[in-house]
Amino acid sequence: MKVKSSLLVLLAGASVMFSAGCSSKNYVRQQTQPIIDKTNTLDEQTAKNSRDIRDVDSRAKQGIEGVNGKAADADQKALAARGRADQASTLATQANTRVDALQNQVANLDNYRPVLETSVHFAFNKAVLTPKAKTALDQLVAEIPNTKGYLVVVEGDTDAVGSAKYNYKLSERRADSVVQYLSGKSVPAHKIYILGLGKDKSVADNKTSEGRAQNRRVEVRLMTNSTGQETPASAQSAAPNPSR
Repeated sequence: MKVKSSLLVLLAGASVMFSAGCSSKNYVRQQTQPIIDKTNTLDEQTAKNSRDIRDVDSRAKQGIEGVNGKAADADQKALAARGRADQASTLATQANTRVDALQNQVANLDNYRPVLETSVHFAFNKAVLTPKAKTALDQLVAEIPNTKGYLVVVEGDTDAVGSAKYNYKLSERRADSVVQYLSGKSVPAHKIYILGLGKDKSVADNKTSEGRAQNRRVEVRLMTNSTGQETPASAQSAAPNPSR
């Protein structure tokens, strides 16, 4: 009987101890699981933050590289624009110098007198120099080395056919063709004074084809401000056959 009682006591104690042990493990698990879950959540958040930081760094580097590339391209364009601006400024300065020199020369044309005069003529609505016109201009150019303080006055004219606005442009084109030819003969641009008078200065009747042919012309005068011969010479005139 005592033996049975002892066994029952042992079994009861073991059961209590087992139950107590299980209760302790469950309690510990219950207490530690939230901490473990929180730790895992923090680890995941840390990993995500690290990925986000790397992604931001990558985009930032790409952005910086893109900005640097655009800045370099902008610098190159700015340098090119500066170069064009400097070139334009140089050309403008040269042009102003020539204009100033020309203005100084023509400020008082009354002090100039003609040395040689010629008229070169053009076909209807044309601004192309004919061989005869070039021959007449060559004769004038040949006198330039013998003329001190010279100035070449180029005056473009037209007949009365067409509007005034169109004829002003046409007279300028005809004068320009003469200037280009003279420049090709080493006559400095600042020595040439150009006028486009359109149909404002007729020398013949525009009602006839012969008169209109005489009006389609460019008058070229070699002028000097030095004293000397008073009567101007005339180079060969170059008038085409009238076509209208």
